[in-house]
Amino acid sequence: MRTIRVATWAACWALSLALVPALVPALAWAAAPPSPVHEPRLRSAMAIVVDQDTDEVLYQKNADHVSSIASITKLMTAMVTLDSQLPLDEDLVVTSEDRANGWADSRLRPGTHLTRGQALHLALMSSENHAAYLLGRTYPGGVAAIVDAMNAKAQLIGMSEASFADPTGLSPENRASAADLVRMVKAAYDYPEIRYDSISTDLIVPVGHHAVRYQNTNHLTSRPDWQIGLQKTGYIAAAGRCLVMQAAIAGRRVVMVLLDSVGSASRFADAQRLRDWIKATKVRAESGADAPPRATF
Repeated sequence: MRTIRVATWAACWALSLALVPALVPALAWAAAPPSPVHEPRLRSAMAIVVDQDTDEVLYQKNADHVSSIASITKLMTAMVTLDSQLPLDEDLVVTSEDRANGWADSRLRPGTHLTRGQALHLALMSSENHAAYLLGRTYPGGVAAIVDAMNAKAQLIGMSEASFADPTGLSPENRASAADLVRMVKAAYDYPEIRYDSISTDLIVPVGHHAVRYQNTNHLTSRPDWQIGLQKTGYIAAAGRCLVMQAAIAGRRVVMVLLDSVGSASRFADAQRLRDWIKATKVRAESGADAPPRATF
């Protein structure tokens, strides 16, 4: 009997030793940190992502290259309009002077009444060019004066490479770098009206005898999986597809700038790629894996 027990114990011991080599790779795999996170491949020619609170640069691509910025311009138009403290409930009338790029591209027509607040809302949410021009025309001193104020504001907030030529963004001479636009987004974020108007999903405005529903040009604002605090889209041929956003991602507030993206949807896809990359990077950092040093904006 003793001989049988010894033989059985010896067989079990031999079996456990045989299993060790098979278990070691599995245990090593379980303890290994996540695989390296590769930077996303973006279709935007210029891009930057910056931590809003620490100014840490999380990602950048040609961030100092100066280019046309299209309707991203309207954030600056909105800031100087609000700085002027003109009454937002003042009734404004659209005239033929506000024909920014042809009436075919707008549901506004001469004779339409808007409050200044409604014009601001349409300019930020729907990128309505005629509404933006209306804001410029009714600014004290007119369009020339608001452009001067926009350029002065740009210098004040440190946009050293930026220049503005009109309040709509239709002029290709509205130019800045992605790094400059981080400063503009951060400054615009300090205005509650800009935050609210830019991320609202729709607005119904009486135009003539009809009620017209305007929607946001950024479909991400209606996505429950995004936490966006401010945004603006833009497009003209000279600028390509553009997008700026402030958003909460992986527990941190970030400013994201994407310029000259190819294809109508690629800027939004790039934003998604960057968000996924930021989340994956956080997971890797929390695992204890080494993280590369980051520049400060």
